[in-house]
Amino acid sequence: MVGGRKGKIKSVLMNLIAILVSLIMIMPIVLIVINSFKTTGEAMTMTIDLPKKIDISNFGTVIEKGKLMRSFFNSLLYAGVSTAVTIVLGSMSAYVFSRRRNRSFAALYMYIVLGMVIPVNYVALMKVMQVMQLNNSALGIILLYVAIQTPFTIFLLYGFVSKIPTELDEAAIIDGCNARQLYFTIIMPLLKPAIVTGLVLCFLNTWNEFVMPLYFLNSSEKWPMTLAVYNFFGQFETSWNLICADVILTCAPVIIMYLVGQKYIVGGQTAGAVKG
Repeated sequence: MVGGRKGKIKSVLMNLIAILVSLIMIMPIVLIVINSFKTTGEAMTMTIDLPKKIDISNFGTVIEKGKLMRSFFNSLLYAGVSTAVTIVLGSMSAYVFSRRRNRSFAALYMYIVLGMVIPVNYVALMKVMQVMQLNNSALGIILLYVAIQTPFTIFLLYGFVSKIPTELDEAAIIDGCNARQLYFTIIMPLLKPAIVTGLVLCFLNTWNEFVMPLYFLNSSEKWPMTLAVYNFFGQFETSWNLICADVILTCAPVIIMYLVGQKYIVGGQTAGAVKG
């Protein structure tokens, strides 16, 4: 009885701690959402009091004055293209590294994976971009994103590919599959949960990237949403209702991407568990 009572008390305390931590983490989000619907005067105090009158025009003002539509499509282009290229190249590279485990490929794999921890030399990188005439261009920033995200993607997918038995490769080759058919029709579908995980993480990282566009995109016409928010905050630093609305519009695609990706990840893991 004493042990059971102690267990219940411990469980209640743990639940209270979890609720407290959740409230602390949710409170800033609630604060931003509530103040995004207030007038400028009401939002000055930045409280969680509900607005006296819901002002939806804040979002229209942000889209118009903050030029978010152009920045949104810029971010979508940079994040979408770089993520797609990174996932394709990363998954194919991880497959090759997992199947060819000799010393040369192992050394090459470690060399590429080191890219996750080695800091970026922006001075040298700026010079390389200028020489290759990729500075202040969409192609240049996309290639930078691909180069930065590829090591992590290979590292993430390598473990998943290694668990796929090589007997599937042998059976496919016996049935007449070439290298392209083997990967895209057999290996890649089995990696769906891992690929979606990498896709979500790469998209979130590139969408939220601030330093690379700041250094390598000089024209405001090519700025992504992160720089647009930074610029908007400088112009309307006293209008907290507009700033909150701007933050919500910037975070919305990321939240949608995460929720959609989470659905596919959980679904793929469940299907794999049932098949196993």
